[in-house]
Amino acid sequence: MWAMSASSKLIEGRTGPWEIVLGLEVHAQVASKAKLFSGAAVGFGAGPNEQVSLVDAAMPGMLPVINKTCVEMAIRSGLGLKAKINHWSRFDRKNYFYPDLPPGYQISQYKDPIVGEGQIEVERDDGSTFTVRIERLHLEQDAGKSIHDMDPNATYVDLNRAGTALMEIVSYPDMRSADEAAAYVKKLRTILRYLGSCDGDMEKGNLRADVNVSVRKPGGPLGVRCEIKNVNSYRFIQQAIEYEARRQVDILEDGGRIDQETRLFDPVRGETRTMRSKEEAHDYRYFPDPDLLPLVLDPAWVQAIQDSLPELPDDKRRRLMSQYGLSAYDAGVLVTEGARADFFETAARGRDAKLVANWVTNELLGHLARDGLDIGESPIAPQDVAELVRLIEEDVISSKIARDVFERMWAGEGSPETIVETQGLRQVSDTGALEAMIDALIAANPGQAEAVKAKPQAIGWFVGQVMRQTAGKANPGAVNDILRRKLAD
Repeated sequence: MWAMSASSKLIEGRTGPWEIVLGLEVHAQVASKAKLFSGAAVGFGAGPNEQVSLVDAAMPGMLPVINKTCVEMAIRSGLGLKAKINHWSRFDRKNYFYPDLPPGYQISQYKDPIVGEGQIEVERDDGSTFTVRIERLHLEQDAGKSIHDMDPNATYVDLNRAGTALMEIVSYPDMRSADEAAAYVKKLRTILRYLGSCDGDMEKGNLRADVNVSVRKPGGPLGVRCEIKNVNSYRFIQQAIEYEARRQVDILEDGGRIDQETRLFDPVRGETRTMRSKEEAHDYRYFPDPDLLPLVLDPAWVQAIQDSLPELPDDKRRRLMSQYGLSAYDAGVLVTEGARADFFETAARGRDAKLVANWVTNELLGHLARDGLDIGESPIAPQDVAELVRLIEEDVISSKIARDVFERMWAGEGSPETIVETQGLRQVSDTGALEAMIDALIAANPGQAEAVKAKPQAIGWFVGQVMRQTAGKANPGAVNDILRRKLAD
């Protein structure tokens, strides 16, 4: 038996605590309309082998030609990761044999990648942060896809993905829990989406992770790692790490040893299983690709790309906190997607920014999540949120009524102003009418009035009665003011 410690970073085993050590290799598909070394189209949903060129199929005499857009996206990504851009890099052949890899090798980068060391600051759920160092980012081409379940006696091969440009982003082993690994991938995905270099669609396999897991006694030497291939969701990353760490601890505590190997995660069973023994670099027999010259970057071009970068999530979060007075949590939720932050800033113009943030992060994002919609598919525009907040600020409606208005906005019944007028939801702020109502209540309930003098909290009973008589449309502030004045006499 084992358990996670209160820190969620140590596994308590029979022989004491164990530490999980994690490094990730994230494969991000480059946002390009064509493949890395051919002009074949890139897209999801095409029929089998409809997006394959002679280069992708490795026909004799076909030569690769580098796609400049893919190089630019790699540079943008490296700059966004605060990494070193190598102005000289080269492509290598990584030799291995699968039916869906027609040439028998993958064009990748080995000793001389286009991007060197960088780092990412990652936020945990509790608001604390940790830093993950990036070892490298290199360009490589994807393989095709082998399909085993169409025929019990045959394997079919679809080469649509063959040659698609990938950025492999390799981290150092700086993570110590499944939650940290998931948070790292979330942050990396956010950065790439801001940069426009990868759409981050994990369901389509456009962002997936190879997770390297090992365990050790705290402070001890690094253990033998196992690599879990092609995990494509945050939840699966967490489940795979937790299972694999437990498996390794159980083996070690029983006196066994960990074999370095590549494993697959089975999300149905929630377990990892052996795929193959782990290859070392020499097993791939890397050598420079003779068909491709070294990649030499013009420093002026790199600088132009640097100058074109958008405001990145960390900078945007700090600005939202400074400019609008938002909490770190609200700013963090908003910058998770650039479109969220843009929606908020449009709605916050001239309005109470904190109130706008509350409506966006709670009501709007909650409704979007419930209905499975992205912010760009919201039936409520930022101008509508701004108008709703204006009505609250001007005491036209209360916050309670505003929630009813919001539900009607979501259902497409019109603008906030229109809904308030047509449904008769305008707040009752006529102090004369409220005073008359309150006088009648006090006269009819002298015992309750005396109770308030002895226990001020009992004023809530009168507030509830007024709100009930006005169908919730009385101005709560005005009601409380009148009641406190009259019951203090």
